[in-house]
Amino acid sequence: MYSQTKIAIPIFQSKIDEVIEVANDCINKGADILEFRIDALENPDFKQIKQTIEEINFPMIATNRISTEGGSFKGSEKERIDILYKCADLVDYVDIELQSDDEYINMIHDTGVKTIVSYHDFEKTPEIDEITYIVNKEQELGDIAKVAFMPKDLDDTLKVLAILSHCENTIAISMSDLGSYTRVMASKFDSPITFAAGRDVTAPGQIDIETMRALLNMDLNIMD
Repeated sequence: MYSQTKIAIPIFQSKIDEVIEVANDCINKGADILEFRIDALENPDFKQIKQTIEEINFPMIATNRISTEGGSFKGSEKERIDILYKCADLVDYVDIELQSDDEYINMIHDTGVKTIVSYHDFEKTPEIDEITYIVNKEQELGDIAKVAFMPKDLDDTLKVLAILSHCENTIAISMSDLGSYTRVMASKFDSPITFAAGRDVTAPGQIDIETMRALLNMDLNIMD
């Protein structure tokens, strides 16, 4: 049986024509869903963003990441949220950070789009109790919880697997090469989505899409 975990590929390009080119390349390589990193665009304009989403015409996560969580959006918080809100009717998921104002998260969730409420820490991995608190808060506000942490040792990566084993509708990632295996193991815990690299690595430890797909389905013919 093929893995039910969807492979998402971030599209992190600064120009619209490059977004479309890379998106099509990733689709051809086997992506299940694309993450449109709107914050990577030089001059995010909603009219162009809408046209781009419609032209690509593929399952998509709209993400407009803030700088404190690894993003590049340079406008105001109101402008950032307004773009995500307008994208809600065009995409399958909207990713919005937990540190965003609850009012903004609720506003996007109330559109009916599936929301991924996310939290990233590029410095460390908290203790399991703290991670559990973060995930529970995310699930109270949205549909899917997402956490990504930087491990300092193997024990930190095991904390992420513990979260995956106990929390439904959760994307949990241990970053860097040390934690890259958690991206593959996500499918064993029925995580809805895992992230792989297309042309660009957008987070430490991402595995290229071809390798990820092979690893997720390597036991397909084990009983043949």
